[in-house]
Amino acid sequence: MAIDNRLGYTSLDEEIELDDLPIVGSVPTWLEGTLLRNGPGKFEVGESKFRHWFDGFAMLHRFSFRDGRVSYANKLLQSTTYKVSLQEGYIAFGSFATDPCKAVFKGSMTEMIPNANVSINKVAGEFVAMTEAPLPVKFDPHTLATLGVSQYQDQLAGHHGSAHPHYDFTSHTSISYITEFGRESQFKVFGIKDGEYERRLIGSYPVPEPAYIHSFGLTEHYIIIAEYPYKVNPRNLLARNRPFIENYEWRPQEGAYFVVMDKQDGCIVGRYKTDAFFTFHHINAFERDGELIVDLSAFPAPTIIHDAYLDQLQSQGERADSAIESELRRYHIPLDGAAPVTYEVLAGYGIELPTINYKRCNTHDYGVAYGIGASKQQSEAFAGLLVRVDVREARTTLWSEENCYPGEPVFVEAPDASAEDDGVILSVVLNAQKENAFLLILDAHTFAEIGRAEVPHHIPFGFHGQFFRNV
Repeated sequence: MAIDNRLGYTSLDEEIELDDLPIVGSVPTWLEGTLLRNGPGKFEVGESKFRHWFDGFAMLHRFSFRDGRVSYANKLLQSTTYKVSLQEGYIAFGSFATDPCKAVFKGSMTEMIPNANVSINKVAGEFVAMTEAPLPVKFDPHTLATLGVSQYQDQLAGHHGSAHPHYDFTSHTSISYITEFGRESQFKVFGIKDGEYERRLIGSYPVPEPAYIHSFGLTEHYIIIAEYPYKVNPRNLLARNRPFIENYEWRPQEGAYFVVMDKQDGCIVGRYKTDAFFTFHHINAFERDGELIVDLSAFPAPTIIHDAYLDQLQSQGERADSAIESELRRYHIPLDGAAPVTYEVLAGYGIELPTINYKRCNTHDYGVAYGIGASKQQSEAFAGLLVRVDVREARTTLWSEENCYPGEPVFVEAPDASAEDDGVILSVVLNAQKENAFLLILDAHTFAEIGRAEVPHHIPFGFHGQFFRNV
């Protein structure tokens, strides 16, 4: 049988802690700190199975670097969904695409620990796992123990949020959003200053039929919300007997809009229409000569959501067409509205799970983006490539290895860096032939391999992580 990537969608039941992983090549001695990763790690309870990749029980992974050595640990997040499901012997709560969504909106959100399986962030000084549920889940970055939800001292209400807050390094504020579904639904943007436990409303506006939004853009002065025509009638969320995402409808005839909000006073600067597209992930945004530049990973339609149902991924191990339909687009938005919104494609490869040198480059003009990608020649792989894109020169550099499937590339800047790509890329890679995973270390400029740390088991395909120097 041909080797494929189905193992990446298979549960990992073992939780381990290892002080020293075997190293091939070397680990830079300046690389000191911890890479924390998040993603689905378990897909069933007894005979009860999740329907969608996005729904799996969250598993945290820790790779720590000291003196050229790498340690590893993994642990399932102790969410309410996970613990109750184990007790009952079946998946007990609705989720993104599994079972009716009514349970998602029942009871007090503060009483539940969400299945936060998407990202890792540090908000108000706390390490948190996040998903699109509005409350982050605190955890210990050393032991990976679950500590409960973050309790904010405010009355900001809402049902659907983002796992991708931005950090404003000038005001020391985490910025994010929340959608409140109701008779008069509202999209709300808020900020949390370091050391505070209050979400302060920056601005809001009504949305009769909210779009499904996963991330957003940030510039020096503006917040940029891409509203594509994948929308829901809020009444259907409770009236229909469907999972959450299956209540959304794709309406390409309505086009897409960039909603631009002033970061200081929350006023809507403008709504700028363009042709329909879908995106999960913004890459970067900045201001230049009276226009906003918005880079994102764009799809012609949300087929990638439908292609990620587990019955397809686990039975075939094949990549659907949507994997090669993404484009790294640069949108130009004239703030005065005198000209239409336009875009250009920056690379011959689309990228997903995109990253940049965030601290140095976010909200500023920049030169390099990283991501995972797929090739038309790799029909069995959703993502068989790591891609480095020089966005100024529209030049790509690739890393690939037979039967290996990389995850999100995380950039770590070298201590003496002078250029934005002085550093390394870290990526967790599934080796389908050996049926294990390894942490890959690449030179971020040349994309040459420096070393790898071997893990004794496979790691299911995850989503997002961050590197922290002082952990």
